[in-house]
Amino acid sequence: MRSSSGHEPIRDVRLVPLAAEHVADLRELVDDAGTRRFTRIPEPPPDDYAAGWVERFAAGRETGEREAYAVVDGTGAFLGAGMLPVIDGASATVEIGYIVSPGARGRGVATWALSLLTDRALELGAERIVLHIAVGNPASQRVAERCGYRLEGVLRSEYWKPGVRADTQLWSLLPGDHRPPLPEP
Repeated sequence: MRSSSGHEPIRDVRLVPLAAEHVADLRELVDDAGTRRFTRIPEPPPDDYAAGWVERFAAGRETGEREAYAVVDGTGAFLGAGMLPVIDGASATVEIGYIVSPGARGRGVATWALSLLTDRALELGAERIVLHIAVGNPASQRVAERCGYRLEGVLRSEYWKPGVRADTQLWSLLPGDHRPPLPEP
């Protein structure tokens, strides 16, 4: 069955710790206007943003405050990035973010990535998992819904980066919430 993009879905999706070997792939994500539109990547991004991203998340992994992953297929090809940018042990709350590479968009990668990131957050003991999704990003909203997240409401003017303010939807998932099964790989 073909996806809405007309391409075969990608179902063999895995997470591997984000590392220096992914900097070139991240640089391509950072350079993509579609990625920057719905993320907090600065406009224009600094030349060293991708390398700094890997360094920031490596440091956060050491302290237990954040984690990041390359989203790859069964061959190891880079499909995007998945993040746990906030791991708050005191409140048992984890925030999740995900970005899919342009060539993999519309092929089910985001749904698989979010499901795997949710599993990871639950493994860490999360009692509350949150997503901040731009009001103008219906594709990501559909992904959240497919993965069992519930829309809590709109945070007015919450999304911010220099020169941009926008409304953001707050989605959440609790450990006891129903998570629909995903198609078999």
